[in-house]
Amino acid sequence: MDDKIIIGLVGETGSGKDTVANHIHKKYDITLRRFASPLKKTMRFFTDKASKADLAWLYSVLKERFGEDVLHKALRKEIRNLDRKIICINGLRMPRDEAFIRSFPHNYIIYVTADQKRRWERTVNRGEKSDDAQSFADFQAFEATAETEKAVPEIGARADYVIDNSGTLDELLSKADQVIDDILTK
Repeated sequence: MDDKIIIGLVGETGSGKDTVANHIHKKYDITLRRFASPLKKTMRFFTDKASKADLAWLYSVLKERFGEDVLHKALRKEIRNLDRKIICINGLRMPRDEAFIRSFPHNYIIYVTADQKRRWERTVNRGEKSDDAQSFADFQAFEATAETEKAVPEIGARADYVIDNSGTLDELLSKADQVIDDILTK
């Protein structure tokens, strides 16, 4: 695993993390994984459209039963078995996620961010999760109180790269290309 490059993507809800992840996957053939994948797979047994609150609850339950590193253990095992050199793990939410990424010899963290009002508007418009149609006040309250959201800006402050997604889609993808090109030349 010493030769693998591990890229962690962190960002608030609606910041553009998934757009960046999908872009670098397609353009650079980078393998994608998510911290929340085991949670989403589990929730699909119970509902077609899990909310962020549902995922946060399930994570809390699994963490209590199997330990704080339950998702990291699964990812490390999967990374070990991949024959790919570059892996992007999307959805860092907690300081221990950051520590997991930093535990690999060749690691980079990219913070994708935008102002809160813009992110809320994007979230409402995409309607991806059952609670995406919430009011701006509820969106603010969730980000201020949910365990899975509070540490994101702190992790972002320690990131190797910051992508401000306040502009157009083309600008976002261009910034992502600049970051990946820089990582690949190191």
